[in-house]
Amino acid sequence: MSETAIDGVNRRSMVARALRHPSFLIGAAITLTLLAAALVSFVWTPFPVAEVVIRDRLQPPNPVHWLGTDAFGRDIFSMLLVGARNSLGVAVVAVAIGIGIGVPLGLAAAAEGGLLDSILMRGSDLVFAFPALVTAVMITAIFGPGAINAMIAIGIFNVPVFARVTRGAARALWGREFVLAARVAGKTRARITVEHVLPNVASLIIVQSTIQFALAILAEAGLSYVGLGTQPPMPSWGKMLADAQTMMAIAPWLAIVPGLAIVASVLGLNLLGDGLRDVLDPRLDRTR
Repeated sequence: MSETAIDGVNRRSMVARALRHPSFLIGAAITLTLLAAALVSFVWTPFPVAEVVIRDRLQPPNPVHWLGTDAFGRDIFSMLLVGARNSLGVAVVAVAIGIGIGVPLGLAAAAEGGLLDSILMRGSDLVFAFPALVTAVMITAIFGPGAINAMIAIGIFNVPVFARVTRGAARALWGREFVLAARVAGKTRARITVEHVLPNVASLIIVQSTIQFALAILAEAGLSYVGLGTQPPMPSWGKMLADAQTMMAIAPWLAIVPGLAIVASVLGLNLLGDGLRDVLDPRLDRTR
């Protein structure tokens, strides 16, 4: 059987595993809904998110304002849509920073070992000593609060995560027969890394990306909650929660709506990551 035919069989087998995996299907549905909400917010929201209408303040869910209004008369559903866009934007950039810097570092450390490997591990320990919130506080003290600084803070925290995951998986491959054969054939370490090691750790990186994506959304909400993330008048799920904490008794929907959005997003991405792990590695498929 040709290599093309084998690839086709593998892809069909992967699709079949995905279609029968409940975690993957539920996670994918929730994630696609979140993505659709973010994309829709670019072209349509029921009301302008920054429009203040005092006469409509603190309305419960009704046919006009589907999820009610806040203390300034702003439409909660509109704010929820735009908040999804902001959360996804911060998460995408933060994860991209982690992958763009962490994966090459992890691959280099696994390929070279020695001093580079030791420096990477000690550097990772140093970054882990400063969680994203603490890093954001330091960055904010220098540059001021904002979504961009939140992206940088969360992205810096993602770098050692991807570096460690990539290094661990890549080091296990450097002792495999196909890598040894490539070395005997005269290929350089850089070429072996790109042609043989990276494709074999790509699935693990993809799964880790979904996990870090969920954590980035949670971190962005936390930073916005304490005033270090997305700044007004742009809505953020974390900021919506912060504004609602003093009105729980008279307007509980102000906290319930963004709270459920955060929970659903994180749950969906974690389920998607769990499903992807099984789909990409049939040895871990627990649905059989």
